[in-house]
Amino acid sequence: MALLAWLFPRPALVFPAPYALGGALVGLGAVIAIAGVLAFRRAHTTFNPMKPGSSSSVVSTGVYRLTRNPMYLGFLLALAGWGAMLGNLLGLLPLAAFVAWMNRFQIAPEERALREKFGADFEDYMHRVRRWV
Repeated sequence: MALLAWLFPRPALVFPAPYALGGALVGLGAVIAIAGVLAFRRAHTTFNPMKPGSSSSVVSTGVYRLTRNPMYLGFLLALAGWGAMLGNLLGLLPLAAFVAWMNRFQIAPEERALREKFGADFEDYMHRVRRWV
């Protein structure tokens, strides 16, 4: 994001208080991501995204009532906050790449593993709660 903003200083995003908005987004992202980790800890299950098969339960309480991926959503909001602070429209392009990459290479394999492990419980959860927001 910073490289794009540096290489292509225009088009600039001009709006009041970019650091306040950016800081708020980074802070909100951190709170959401940490809430996801804490919910997994309370459920005594893994939050290691590389081992979804190690999960011991489907967590659907707390922040998981609003999004199936609060940690990834938190990262996305933090990146959006950084983008706001950079103040460059092209610097926001990696946000779309982040979502596409995560959907294809991280979330879809996680969901496959969780469907195999938890069956109808996870399917019901997927129908009740959206992937991102």
